[in-house]
Amino acid sequence: FGERVQEFLIVLGKNGPIRWRVVPGDEFHTVQELLDLVHEASPDLICSYRTLHSNAWKWGHSLGSHLDVLTQVEGPPVLVLPHPQSDDWLRGGLKPADTVMAMTDHLTGDHRLVNYAVRFTAPHGTLHLANVEDSLTFERYIDAISKVPTIETDEARESIMHQLLKESHDYADSCRAAFKEHGIDLTVEDTAVVGKHLSGYKRLIEERKVALLVLNTKDHDQLAMHGLAYPLAVEMNHVPLLML
Repeated sequence: FGERVQEFLIVLGKNGPIRWRVVPGDEFHTVQELLDLVHEASPDLICSYRTLHSNAWKWGHSLGSHLDVLTQVEGPPVLVLPHPQSDDWLRGGLKPADTVMAMTDHLTGDHRLVNYAVRFTAPHGTLHLANVEDSLTFERYIDAISKVPTIETDEARESIMHQLLKESHDYADSCRAAFKEHGIDLTVEDTAVVGKHLSGYKRLIEERKVALLVLNTKDHDQLAMHGLAYPLAVEMNHVPLLML
């Protein structure tokens, strides 16, 4: 597993050597023992697989207790891969990610998310910047606007939707300009739509044949995982995830 992960992340070594530490499963059993190992090593990145120390991978509906805690405590990003015994691992193998998607419900200004996605994209690869504005939330605001006599509802709907999508496209254009300025050889494709969050992102991930999905998972206002991160992480069990 350690060797294949290093092959998958060979792109990280282009600016200098990477120090790896492989931790066999018999070095820890409880979540606390795992956290102690992480604290001791103080890594920049943790790489693991779904349902660590569990057989729950057979059902595909969980990250497992170890990763649930690991992705929420203050610490480095966690790369989550399919379980080594799963069909997804055996069928897809691991090669440097030439198609990476940065996903958020509000892409504009999320430089940290984009920077990580760029760093993990193979040279000459494609970076997808995906922003799905939630249609249910949008319609709720439009419904409230319709009850204000001084605002023309259809005009407000068109103007607000146009502005939301324009901001996302404009941010993607600024990323393209920054990459060109710094000599970063990537193709940037952006998608900004209004739709259902979960099904919209799942469709985009499948259509783009995404090799790595980068998403925010920590929410400073709550202990639970940020927004859509958990349902996506659970359902897209065949896609490697970089959980920030």
